[in-house]
Amino acid sequence: MSGPLYDRRWRARREQQLHAHPLCRLCMDVRGLVVAATVADHITPHRGDPVLFEGELQSLCKPCHDSWKQQMETSGTFRGCDLQGYPLDPNHAWNKQ
Repeated sequence: MSGPLYDRRWRARREQQLHAHPLCRLCMDVRGLVVAATVADHITPHRGDPVLFEGELQSLCKPCHDSWKQQMETSGTFRGCDLQGYPLDPNHAWNKQ
């Protein structure tokens, strides 16, 4: 996390996000786990665009941010299954039943 967008204002916004939503959204919504969040993630990737940088945030743990979120951004799907063997991707055909 570096660059001109990640300044003091960003750090305050990050802290506010993690204080308001301290649990990882993906762990809770997708895996059914309660895990502390450590990353304020841009829901829409900003890729350096200052307008998108101001967009909505979600709280994630670092493993979800660095793996699942990156997979979703590059392939458009979540890989893996839950404990019952169902796909984790909510858009998978098996989850559309």
